[in-house]
Amino acid sequence: MKAKKVTKTNACRILDQESIPYKIYEFPWSEDHIDAKSVADQLGIATESIYKTLVTVGDKTGVVVACLSGSVELDLKALAKVSGNKKVEMLPMKELEKTTGYIRGGCSPIGMKKEFPTFIQKSAELEDEMIISAGRRGMQLAVAPKELAQVTKAQFVDISH
Repeated sequence: MKAKKVTKTNACRILDQESIPYKIYEFPWSEDHIDAKSVADQLGIATESIYKTLVTVGDKTGVVVACLSGSVELDLKALAKVSGNKKVEMLPMKELEKTTGYIRGGCSPIGMKKEFPTFIQKSAELEDEMIISAGRRGMQLAVAPKELAQVTKAQFVDISH
């Protein structure tokens, strides 16, 4: 039997260009189950291993991207502080695709329309790999945290609670 060919996303192509190794995970998805816990369940791994990409807007800097474990919540005040804002709020969902080029459940920190300030949960630095969206629903990719930070020009900071 022939192996199914994986259609690469922008995130995969960027990692290929940078010679950064990664693994792809594909799984069936549904509109009702695109949160980190559902993805972790589909892949048979712990929720804390799945990193969600949250897009926010700061009052001074504009769009700010946060990447943190699916088992924690984003601390908006901490993100505001590290990103040079007084306050940040979640980007309205209806603006996600226009702003990033990605849709809910398929938003990768790699390959957005523009390069936005990106912050990764500090504890991720201790991991061998992070599993993030590959830029399409039903597709995740595993990459080393330091290499993700390199390709997104991200900083590791404490942004969760």
